[in-house]
Amino acid sequence: MIRAAILALAAVALLAARPAAAQRVVSLNLCADEFLLLLAPEQAVAVSLLATDPSLSVVVAAAGRVPAVRPDAEAVLRHRPDLVLAGPYGAQTTLALLERRGVRVERLGLPQDFAAIRAETRRAAALLGVPARGEALLAGMQARLDAVAGPRGERVVFLEARGYVAGPGSLADAVLRAAGFADGGAGGRPGLEWLAAHRPDLLVTAAAPSFPSMATDLLRHPALAGIPRREVAPALLVCGGPWTARAVTALAQ
Repeated sequence: MIRAAILALAAVALLAARPAAAQRVVSLNLCADEFLLLLAPEQAVAVSLLATDPSLSVVVAAAGRVPAVRPDAEAVLRHRPDLVLAGPYGAQTTLALLERRGVRVERLGLPQDFAAIRAETRRAAALLGVPARGEALLAGMQARLDAVAGPRGERVVFLEARGYVAGPGSLADAVLRAAGFADGGAGGRPGLEWLAAHRPDLLVTAAAPSFPSMATDLLRHPALAGIPRREVAPALLVCGGPWTARAVTALAQ
């Protein structure tokens, strides 16, 4: 009896120590914007400006219904948040000021593979008090991944802007492998000569803008013209999340 009473009191104390589910959430980071607007849009009172950029964001429509906020402490405080979501980098001075004012700040990570995406989705859902919604997003992600056929054997290189190549440990690498391909990239910026000498079976690129850009000139170089190519929407790879499985589906078709 005494032991049961002690355990019951401990459970009550633990519940009391947990912060209440946030009702007014401000996000200052694109990746956090996406988790917030997919998991708990009704709690969002402001998001970053990047959330409304269709070339970067997967939550453009939802973001259009929420005010945008600059990463400035005064601007954030005007929204009276009980939780501010941020990333591991950027706006650190602002976040420190908010914490000194007693605002709860949580920094979400940047997952680079699907195991980390699962963990970060569950963490974000727990912070927002909506664990069931997190599991629903992950179930949809898993269904997409399970629908992909087995290994294909093609050697694929993911060529990014400015000539960078995705390599082991990157989100793009995780997407290629989930799609059944062998990642032929080693990271870094190997150059056009390397690509010409080590021609992959397939070249994957993020969809380039229609306007001229020095950053994407290499993607249009004639030396690469004969290599089969597929494009992935950049917004699916800027931040790792359940939506990243859509990039896998696009490549596996």
